[in-house]
Formats: sequence, structure tokens, C-alpha cells
Amino acid sequence: MKLGLKNNEVRIVPFDEEWKIEFSKVKTEMQAVLEIDGNRIEHIGSTAIFGISAKPIIDILLGVEDITNIDKEMERKLRKIGFYRLRVERPNEVVFAKFEDETFDVKTHYVHAVVFKGELWENLVFFRDFLNANSDKRMEYRNLKKDYLRQTNTATIHEYTAVKEEFVKDIYAKRLL
Repeated sequence: MKLGLKNNEVRIVPFDEEWKIEFSKVKTEMQAVLEIDGNRIEHIGSTAIFGISAKPIIDILLGVEDITNIDKEMERKLRKIGFYRLRVERPNEVVFAKFEDETFDVKTHYVHAVVFKGELWENLVFFRDFLNANSDKRMEYRNLKKDYLRQTNTATIHEYTAVKEEFVKDIYAKRLL
């Protein structure tokens, strides 16, 4: 299993069973350094969706009580296992990344710290679970990503995310039905 993407690189690779094993390993490390229950750490994103091609980065959801109060101690503990806080500005989310090496050129993992059981937490977990339970929608999502990348050779991460946005929002809306 080869993980990692350079900044703004967009590439998808075939599904790999080892993604789940890697997530479990990192979850165990996070539980130990953060001293939190495992139910506050979830595997999300396409690497958590069975059989789907994905960017080779493990996305991890970390549930916290107060997103505005992520302190230096939590940052220090995550850095101990290789995660560094990014200067990414997202509403209701703080993002950390793990890198391939000390050059910090290639990201291999993301931690998305959000309010535990808040709306974003629920949406992200629902999206993963919904696609894992619905093969038609899972294949539609896979095809959407593959078709977009086939049509362009200059994709940026922002364009790639925008192409998926309507599909993702449609799935989020199903949670409220």
C-alpha cells in the first residue's frame, strides 16, 4: 500500500483492503496519546468505502467537545504521533495532516477534528455508511470521480471537490429524511 499526495495533487487509486488496517493502527495510536474513547475516532472518506477508488490518503474523523477550544496540548499530543495542524480554514473543523517524511511534501493522512455528534460529524459518518450500504450510489460516486479525472489532466483539489459537492450534499440530505 502506497499512501500520499503532494499539495494540490489529485489522483485516485484502486480500493485497497490495507486502508482499513492502516486506519486501525492510527486509531490505536490516537486513542493512546489523546486518552479518548474509540467511538470518537472514525474512518471516513473514500478509503472507508468498500470497493471504491480513492485518493491515497486516510481520512480520520476526531470528535471533540468544542472545536473553538482545541488547545496546544492536543496539538502537541497529535504531533507526537506525526500529525501537524494545517492552516486550513473550514467552518466547524480543524484539520491536521501526517506526512510521508520531514520534507512535508506528501500528505498521507488527515485528521478532521469536529464537534462529536454535531451536524458535520453526523453527515460525514452517514455519507460513509450510506455508500457502504448502497452499491448503486457507491458506483455512481466512483464513476463521477473517475469521469471527471478522465476529462481533465489539470485537475486541482478545489475543482475535484467542487465536482463532487452536489452528490455529497444530496447524500447528506437523505440523513434528514
